[in-house]
Amino acid sequence: MKHSSFYLSILSFIAGVSFCSVVDLGFSFGILWLFLVVVLWLIVRLFAKQTCFNKFVLLLPLLVLFFGLGLLRCSLSNYAQATYLLENLANSEQSLIGVVIDEPDERENNTKLIVEVENNFDKVSQVRVLLTVPHYPQFEYGDEISFSGSLEKPENFSTENGREFDYIRYLAKDRIFYQMFYPKVELLSQGKGNFVKEKLFAIKKSFLEEVKQIIPEPEVSLLGGLLIGTKQSLGQKLQDDFRKVGLIHIVVLSGYNVTIIAEFIMGMLSFLPKVIGTGLGALSIILFAIMVGGSATIVRASIMALLVLLARVTGRVSDMTRALFLAGFVMVLHNPQIVVFDPSFQLSFMATLGLIFLSPKINEIFKFVPIKFYLRETVSATISTQIFVLPLLLYMMGELSVVAVFVNLLVLMFIPLTMLFGFLTGVFSYLSVWVALPFSYVTYFLLTYELKVVELFAGLPFVTVKVRFFPFYLMVAIYGVYFLLLRIYIKKSEEIKILE
Repeated sequence: MKHSSFYLSILSFIAGVSFCSVVDLGFSFGILWLFLVVVLWLIVRLFAKQTCFNKFVLLLPLLVLFFGLGLLRCSLSNYAQATYLLENLANSEQSLIGVVIDEPDERENNTKLIVEVENNFDKVSQVRVLLTVPHYPQFEYGDEISFSGSLEKPENFSTENGREFDYIRYLAKDRIFYQMFYPKVELLSQGKGNFVKEKLFAIKKSFLEEVKQIIPEPEVSLLGGLLIGTKQSLGQKLQDDFRKVGLIHIVVLSGYNVTIIAEFIMGMLSFLPKVIGTGLGALSIILFAIMVGGSATIVRASIMALLVLLARVTGRVSDMTRALFLAGFVMVLHNPQIVVFDPSFQLSFMATLGLIFLSPKINEIFKFVPIKFYLRETVSATISTQIFVLPLLLYMMGELSVVAVFVNLLVLMFIPLTMLFGFLTGVFSYLSVWVALPFSYVTYFLLTYELKVVELFAGLPFVTVKVRFFPFYLMVAIYGVYFLLLRIYIKKSEEIKILE
């Protein structure tokens, strides 16, 4: 019951946030809801001794309370967003001054800059504008710039499969409400950003520049995405190929990569006393998360890694399910908009659930697969994550890759090795290109293999199947069946253990 209360409370909070994200009835409605919680609690307390209530009825006031707290948190977020709007300035020529607050996102034909406009307006601050600019001149995080052009509101668009993508709310979750296309930009000053982030971004850029001396494109861009989350495009064709074969998640740093890096960091610090090693490990994970940009996937994986470290140092067995739910709760509490409007958060959460719940069961089925080189682990992890994210992908994209599982199996088992040799290539290149050369050969071979696998399978006919109709209620129903089957399986497993 104790564990059920924890999970159901967090799910109720997220349900409240989700409802408010779609239908915002205002802050007053949230207050009214909390008043109803008090009334419901009094009724349950009054009749609990007189009536044989089941456990769920006794838990109901708590769930309703967390649903109301979710409503309130989302309403506060929506109210805060409304204060950032500059309605009177939209769709007009404007000259503004601001600071680049994130690492430039280099695409194939242009670069994206997120600029926070300085407080030039009454009662308005932290207004963010997305600029689309040429590759040159280059700008960096912390640069203060002046820019002039047509200030426009983002617009939703339809994907190739006819699905409408809510681009407005996707940007709004990060407080980006306006955009400018190819404005006139002038650098005013540098070093206006956070000192720690500025230095971490500089280290990342320096590392990639060293690797670029030895490893060519597009291999080096793939390595940058795998290892340090660099925002450099592989090119539209290659990205489309990765998407077709269901491998787009490795183009950017994912939770899987962060887990590998966290374990690597802890392995390097294992010679230190437990408390000191854990403290340095936690600090390293936090700094790494900041350096690679802190996306929803990275934050979720980093919080889970920190919870696992805490469990180790306290001697308690880490409950990965509770860690995942706690990580999700913290992230939603910080930014409620990610629940509905951040696909990376949704996919990352469901993929991790698949790893926790389904992977051990899949592992039992594939006992005939060798353990050597983590082959069986890779097979079970790949199949379980693909099963769990499939309904969400079909709803969001309407596209099914028929080779995703097989391609993931061919590629993912080599990712840790690619990251290790890529890291060694970058580190030793600071000493000398010749010293780094042996590591770079291995790195290049692995990266080339991964790219060739993607190109080969993406070129096959009918590699993807278009699913034109996959409504929201069908996705919810499928996940309901998933969790029902898992609950039955877990219950039977517990009964078998008791009998034994």
